[in-house]
Amino acid sequence: MDAGLISRERTAERLLAASAKHSFDPDTDLDWDAPLEEGKWFWPPELLSLYDTPLWKHMSEEQRMELSRHEAASLCSIGVWFETILMQLLLRHTYDLDPTSGHVRYALTEIADECRHSKMFARAVTKLGTPAYRPSRLDHQLGRLIKTISTTPGSFTGTLLAEEILDWMQRLTFPDERVQTLTRGITRIHVVEEARHIRYAREELRRQMETAPRWEIEFTRLSSAQAARVIARSLISPKVYESIGLDPRYAAEMARTSPHRREVMRQSAKRLMDFFEEVGLIRGPSRKLWRSSGLL
Repeated sequence: MDAGLISRERTAERLLAASAKHSFDPDTDLDWDAPLEEGKWFWPPELLSLYDTPLWKHMSEEQRMELSRHEAASLCSIGVWFETILMQLLLRHTYDLDPTSGHVRYALTEIADECRHSKMFARAVTKLGTPAYRPSRLDHQLGRLIKTISTTPGSFTGTLLAEEILDWMQRLTFPDERVQTLTRGITRIHVVEEARHIRYAREELRRQMETAPRWEIEFTRLSSAQAARVIARSLISPKVYESIGLDPRYAAEMARTSPHRREVMRQSAKRLMDFFEEVGLIRGPSRKLWRSSGLL
């Protein structure tokens, strides 16, 4: 076994051991029957898409809090979409690999985690009493295309894009006592378990970028940059604004042009963009696409 495979197996065994010690069952570890708390946010206000915009300043506190409920639901709904794509990418990655290897066993463990997360997010949307927000028809089809044509390094890039942006936001959310206990519990579970997923994906992406043929790396740069655009714009559905009585087009434009929102998105992706730069993912023509995603 060469050094790369030895390193891959060692990482997998450590992650399998960590999974055995620190995994959750959201169905039993969260109190789904507890009532939602009066006067508490569903997502930190500073992370809401309209925070500090002119529109925000004209909204009542009740409407702002209602926005937090619907944005939390949008993130959960879109989270299920992300997780569904990621599970398919992971399964495809394992298809040609040795099923007895630690690397494949950890991939299957991660898929089991993602199944639980998807159920948790869907249950949260039901508890919040909101619509299940979906990506636009275009982005839904782009997601289908991206997961179908993705290269192996592209699969792990997509995993990191979906996970690390939300991870940054969730690390600010679960210790925030202004936020609903249920939201904090959900984000804590996700942060703990996603830390393992992120390490697995980062180390595998680094290996793939060192060994993949040139054409695959070039294609990955462009397809991943396009995936970043889809992910960034899909987090908050414009229908959220309509649900709380705002003009969805006007509110979406406010969010899109908000300096505060732009900074939140850049900060959420900063560590990830630094890593992508380091492994050579952001190069050449793809850089313009990366910038248009608002993450770079």
